[in-house]
Amino acid sequence: MTKRSSKFFKYAALPAAILIAACGTAFAQSAEAVLCDRVAAFPSDPDKPADVKGVVTIAPSDVDTAIKFCKQAAAKGSRRFSFQLGRAYEANGDTQAAIAAYKKASGQGSASAMSRLASLDKGGAQSGETRKMFERAAQGGDPVALNNMGMAYATGDGVPLDYVKARSLFQQAADGNNADAMFQLGLMTEQGDGGPKDDAAARALYEKAAARDQIGALERAGDFNLAGRGGPKNEDAAKRYYEKAAALGSDDAKAALNRMKCPYTIKSKTGQKVTDLCF
Repeated sequence: MTKRSSKFFKYAALPAAILIAACGTAFAQSAEAVLCDRVAAFPSDPDKPADVKGVVTIAPSDVDTAIKFCKQAAAKGSRRFSFQLGRAYEANGDTQAAIAAYKKASGQGSASAMSRLASLDKGGAQSGETRKMFERAAQGGDPVALNNMGMAYATGDGVPLDYVKARSLFQQAADGNNADAMFQLGLMTEQGDGGPKDDAAARALYEKAAARDQIGALERAGDFNLAGRGGPKNEDAAKRYYEKAAALGSDDAKAALNRMKCPYTIKSKTGQKVTDLCF
């Protein structure tokens, strides 16, 4: 297990219990629960309260804090905090401890924990019990599992090819703020697979996923804005999308930026490329 220095001092002044308002009613939530949520809640966990934002990735500086307070919160029997403790252990590189925490949460019915257990299975997403775990997690509303099952039906990987079902699963995952599902749903909407073809709706999905730094969506949002497809042409927006995707490592986005700089190709009489005309 990787050793990291503790960062507990910044929370020392908090009281033993913090009052939180929910649905107009005040209730007491322990400090360890609040702190576990602050650093380790997962944004798309179906068990997460709406007023808890969550983090996609636990920051390295918060790992020790997450383990300490999520362990205390999980000891009281909450499946949500056992799942978040699993996330903390996984962020710390302790896979076995993470699996143990996920199994405890899964046994209590946590869809997100089932999904993580399935993802950690070396046998692959569509093998035997692993696929069943993803199916159970999807039925429980976990967006990651819904996206995974959507991919299975979209590709016929271990299940019958079914674009309509795939699109429905991607929609459910996208409704749960899963950026990968937004991108996949955008592709199906752009191509008319499993439902109506709609460039405007596809563009909206790409832009929504791009706001969450999904690389494929950043590329497609750039393409749609550059071409004026599904909405107004906006070269400045296209450039911003490509630049963000390029910064995240997309070679296609880098090539698109180069084409924007050099939009014309000069060729010889025989059709051979001579040079690009850049601005």
